[in-house]
Amino acid sequence: MRRLLALSAVLVLAACRTGGAGANGAGGGAAAKVATPPEVTPAAVALGDSLFNNGGCMRCHGAKGVGAANGPALNDSQWDQLASGSYAEIRALIVSGVPKEKIKVTTRPNAMGARGGRMNLNDDQISAVAAYVWTLSHTK
Repeated sequence: MRRLLALSAVLVLAACRTGGAGANGAGGGAAAKVATPPEVTPAAVALGDSLFNNGGCMRCHGAKGVGAANGPALNDSQWDQLASGSYAEIRALIVSGVPKEKIKVTTRPNAMGARGGRMNLNDDQISAVAAYVWTLSHTK
């Protein structure tokens, strides 16, 4: 019984040191491992993937978020507009959009519309797109 308790304690400590992140919680590049947010579920990611890659997001950010002339790559942890890259920050950015005067790369001429611009995403769709976009820079 003591051996089992000791082994359990070692496993818990090991999980805490890695942030509890498994294959889905690893950051891009040399980024530290981050636990997957509870909002990033397989169903949310699948819906977000469909909305992103079949809607207006892809036109500016490229298929699978690899970047394009009018939008930065989203498959990297170093975006133009993000500070932390957290799920909450990504979601807030989708909700508010990015006005032209706040775009940091001046060669990108168009603003990012709030709520997906013409897509006018509802709250559940925004959450799904945020979940998908989070996976682009946090899973490999």
